[in-house]
Amino acid sequence: MRAVGDATARRVDAIATAPINKEALRLAGLPWNGHTDLLAHLTGARDVAMMFHSEALRVVLATVHIALADVPRALTRAVARSDDRCSTARELPRFGIERPRIAVAGLNPHAGEHGLFGREEETVIDAGDRTRAVRAGIDVAGPFPGDTVFVRARRGEFDVVVACYHDQGLIPVKLVAFGQAVNVTLGLPIVRTSVDHGTAFDIAGQGRRGSGEHDCGGAAGGASWRSLKSDVRRIDG
Repeated sequence: MRAVGDATARRVDAIATAPINKEALRLAGLPWNGHTDLLAHLTGARDVAMMFHSEALRVVLATVHIALADVPRALTRAVARSDDRCSTARELPRFGIERPRIAVAGLNPHAGEHGLFGREEETVIDAGDRTRAVRAGIDVAGPFPGDTVFVRARRGEFDVVVACYHDQGLIPVKLVAFGQAVNVTLGLPIVRTSVDHGTAFDIAGQGRRGSGEHDCGGAAGGASWRSLKSDVRRIDG
């Protein structure tokens, strides 16, 4: 809470959070599923999203820590409440991407293939997006099949991919940039960063860290954090 207060009062430029165990939060009787929910509560932010930023790939998660079976219903609520694409477009200029090219990943195999493998792409993900995007001046495309859209983004076709659920977005990020990605919360009135890995209980107490992982104090690895910090300071003044 003190860190949030200091960041809100501009006594610090940003805050960095360490990994947290979600089960431990629940066992302690706390209602939040992680730092993202907690920080939204403390700052009064209504619509927040997790973005994993790396030199190789940037991904925003439309849903986070929920069961896979609950994702379609959560996507419906998310679209009714706000538009992740619009939120992403508003936030990314803070990180040096003035006119982001946003790709949306489909939920189902082959992005549903016109309803053959599911209709969420037509009834939920793409419903109304074109009109809202045009009105807001947002460059958004998709939904695209999840097995190829991240490859296209890494090759430079898109600046960021909006993934439907946790593992859809984090598997490609951790495959190409594990230990070098920055976890950033979009939608907060403050800058919050974190590492791209969990609590690592398997090596806890052994005086070592996993190969290639970054320090929490740096909030992210190497060039990703340096470029992010430079962009935030340049824009926030």
